[in-house]
Amino acid sequence: MAATPNRRTLATTETSLRVIEALKDVGGARVTELAEEMDLAASTVYSHLATLEDAGYVIKDGDTYRLGLMFLDLGEHVRKSNEYFSLAESKVEQLAEETGGRAHFIVEEHGQGVYVYTKSGKHAVKTFSRDGRRLGLHRTAAGKAILAALPRRRVEEIIERHGLPRRTSNTITDPEVLFEELDAIRARDGIAFNKEEQLRGVRAAGAPVRGPDGSVIGALSVSGPTHRMKDERLHEEVPNVILGTANELELEIEYA
Repeated sequence: MAATPNRRTLATTETSLRVIEALKDVGGARVTELAEEMDLAASTVYSHLATLEDAGYVIKDGDTYRLGLMFLDLGEHVRKSNEYFSLAESKVEQLAEETGGRAHFIVEEHGQGVYVYTKSGKHAVKTFSRDGRRLGLHRTAAGKAILAALPRRRVEEIIERHGLPRRTSNTITDPEVLFEELDAIRARDGIAFNKEEQLRGVRAAGAPVRGPDGSVIGALSVSGPTHRMKDERLHEEVPNVILGTANELELEIEYA
């Protein structure tokens, strides 16, 4: 985890956060395994793990350390503390039921997309998406809907920070191509598409959700296998349902 330029940071805190991220990635590890993974001294890794364990953020099962459920409590607190996010939950369930696909509510944080709510309809296919997972905004329908609602300079900052990493052969990796796509999204009243750009065999449509001041709060989307998401269903049927649901959510937010 790199330090942010021109800001004071604590190396010990950064190391603890790296330990947490490493444990998340490997799912659980012994001290020596984690030290090798992180290229740190075993004694250093042990000190951070012991501190995190004492605070309840890490558990020890034999010789193996894992993340504790304290993070579940923190995540739910963050999600429930935002009134707008709470209102989105029922809309995601509604979208999943009406379309039969996999519905999402995604927000932008630090230039990345974060799945806040994910629900599956009766025809949904299991993908990597799950609540709390982060992803590149340029590769998903909801992410591109958010980018299209942001000022150009903010999008440029996001590209400078995270780049446009490729996931499939359809992923947009050229900034100018992305900006052309964002112009097209704005011309479609905010409707964005993901045509196998994040995962092969999966397409999606999405639309932004705006707050009372007009700023983008997040985006709703529905994804499904290519054979269910094509032609009129992808470009008209599903987008119309998403737009209607997004409008309902915006009204609930305005009068909450």
